[in-house]
Amino acid sequence: MVPQGIILGHIISSQGIEMDKAKFELIVKLPSPTTVKGVRQFLGHAGFYRRFIKDFSKLARPLCELLVKDAEFIWDDRCQWSFEELKLLLTTAPIVRAPN
Repeated sequence: MVPQGIILGHIISSQGIEMDKAKFELIVKLPSPTTVKGVRQFLGHAGFYRRFIKDFSKLARPLCELLVKDAEFIWDDRCQWSFEELKLLLTTAPIVRAPN
């Protein structure tokens, strides 16, 4: 048995499940999206880690509103706050402990 391994971007060990720290630097350096495609890509990546973020859907709502069909792309303070908050939580998410 291996004491620790990486599976789908998660580090699995006897202590539990945590995010791969190698991904943190990429997330921290991400610039704000400037297109619908950029928002979709960010939310797709962030959605992979949603289980680590409490109230993910509430935090992501301003960004999701940009993806509505025929909606005008206006990056406002709410979108910026949502983006920065999700980035912060993606890099500081708690470890999910293994049951004893």
